[in-house]
Amino acid sequence: MSINVQQPQPYDIVSNNIMIAGTAGGAFEASYNYRISEGHDEVEGHFMAGDGTGGHGQFQVVAKVASAAFKHAVAYIEVFHESPKDGSPRDRVVVPVILGAEIVPGYTNYFEHVVRSGDTLWSISKQHYGNGNLYHRLLAANPKITNPNVISVGDIVRVPRA
Repeated sequence: MSINVQQPQPYDIVSNNIMIAGTAGGAFEASYNYRISEGHDEVEGHFMAGDGTGGHGQFQVVAKVASAAFKHAVAYIEVFHESPKDGSPRDRVVVPVILGAEIVPGYTNYFEHVVRSGDTLWSISKQHYGNGNLYHRLLAANPKITNPNVISVGDIVRVPRA
């Protein structure tokens, strides 16, 4: 059996309703599990996938995480099936995501800011949030930024919004 998670992609910013989609199969029809965890709390669920003849079928499920007591912005979505012998996870796929609601309360979407000459994370934060001190939101939403003092003209900075 195999699993291919196509949505979300690694480090996508997700809302409290996380769409998990892709293809899975290799059996007549199988039960698959998902787990979303950031090390403190987790949300679990399951779905069926397969085409009824041993091929692969598409799956799409919405995981509602609003009631979870998440404390960290980065979470991991695991999709797997359980071994019939001992219940251990098999063919596990792990996708790291960014929990928008942990960055901006009431998160709904993000804006893409194209860095211009003279921009800093502080100035971008001041422009979009009205407060430069909230630049840490930009760091949390953009894990590719490894040094907050180094952004380049043309870079795209994701700005989470409520």
